[in-house]
Amino acid sequence: MSLGWQRVNMARPTWHPDRFADRLPFLHRRAALARAVRAFFEARSYLEVETPCAVLAPGEEVHLQAFRTERIGVDGVVTPLWLHTSPEFAMKRLLVAGAGPIFQMARVWRNGEGSARHAAEFTMLEWYRPGSSMTDLIAETMELLCSVLPPVVSSGGVITRIEEPEILTVAEAFTRYTGADVLATADNAPALSEAAGVRLREGEGWEDLFFRLLLDRIEPHLGRERPTFLTHWPVAQAALARPCPNDPRVAERFELFVCGIELANAFVELTDAEEQRRRFLIDRSRRQALGGQTWPLDEDFLAALAFGMPQAAGIAMGFDRLAMLASGADRIQQVQWLPEE
Repeated sequence: MSLGWQRVNMARPTWHPDRFADRLPFLHRRAALARAVRAFFEARSYLEVETPCAVLAPGEEVHLQAFRTERIGVDGVVTPLWLHTSPEFAMKRLLVAGAGPIFQMARVWRNGEGSARHAAEFTMLEWYRPGSSMTDLIAETMELLCSVLPPVVSSGGVITRIEEPEILTVAEAFTRYTGADVLATADNAPALSEAAGVRLREGEGWEDLFFRLLLDRIEPHLGRERPTFLTHWPVAQAALARPCPNDPRVAERFELFVCGIELANAFVELTDAEEQRRRFLIDRSRRQALGGQTWPLDEDFLAALAFGMPQAAGIAMGFDRLAMLASGADRIQQVQWLPEE
């Protein structure tokens, strides 16, 4: 393909027949993948659910930006709403209600995102199973990959064989790739920078340095020859995961990498409503300090936790990224029907 032809083609709208024809083989693979994913979960007695997209509180992630909208009632009352960044809170309410094992292929929105692997609007595959452990969820995730992907996948020039995965704790990864004991230096940015042999930047806290080392030193090594499950995150990065019963310094959380792509994020779910409230308030304070958006605290979700959520494990997987792996696409726009310009 000539560079000149590429420029002409990219100047056309995404609905143009020539541009659509370029995407069509990837889109056929995406459609087949969706059918295979549904068959996988239905064979395991999961129930497919649908939850609202416009919600009172889209999540409490510090660095995510949400899309704002509003609902106008028949009485004219206007209620601010947000497009959800994940269906997680709603799906956990269904666990409390007694829905049992559930999955969803949900449309989600994250403002301010866009790259070869990011889109502001995309599809999230999430599933939750009551009574499941982190070991159970890792095994089930590998079963899914082996069921819906070819034995060898590639994206962005990286080739991964879908076989026995590498399971690596965050502490092991830091020791291997930075030389630092990340747990021993928790909340001590100067100690972590010295142990890792990097200069601490002005105003850089421990968490900022943690993620800089993770992105620069560790993630480039993950999920290349084989899938990598990065497990047992420091409890400061627990998010909605419960602390590990055997080591309270870490949480029962993992991320999955394939072809060097962060494909999924998973928790053994926190069911303690008071601890979840405490974490929410910390995250809200940090987001506001950074000038981020504000919305009401999700009291209904906290009430559901307090009512009694069963012990469960759950995972959020980027379906568009899974489609990239299934089809060999290098850019997320290749597997979207009408991608953003």
